[in-house]
Amino acid sequence: MLNQSLRWATSQGGETVEISGIVAYLARMVQRISAIAGWLALAFIVYATLSPIDNRPVVAGPHHEHFAAFALVGLAFGLAYPKRVFLVTALILISAFGLEALQLLTPDRHARLFDALVKAAGGVCGIGIGQLAQLVLRTQIKRAG
Repeated sequence: MLNQSLRWATSQGGETVEISGIVAYLARMVQRISAIAGWLALAFIVYATLSPIDNRPVVAGPHHEHFAAFALVGLAFGLAYPKRVFLVTALILISAFGLEALQLLTPDRHARLFDALVKAAGGVCGIGIGQLAQLVLRTQIKRAG
């Protein structure tokens, strides 16, 4: 469990200040916000993937967009569900390949294996960054306590 207090020394006189309960609350808040952001981002990806090509927002090249969008979702889910890495990875991979396959049902879109692989790679990278961030946060919390 997370440490319930945070201590630091101020630059004037080396005083120690303790704030109880902040660290545990902050971790829960990051998980909740990340879960909401992840599900909203995934919903937007579903819309952008299955909507007509003229309605799809364009920010950069398609492969950069696919990678970045799924990396964002992977990062958000990695932070939201840090103890469910296998489930998050399965969700990302199923979403990447499933959404690409669902494009076969739309008349103006195309499904390509390479696009699905780019999406999956972005999602896995995002999950990895989320897990690394969790590790860094746990290390910082242990040092503070």
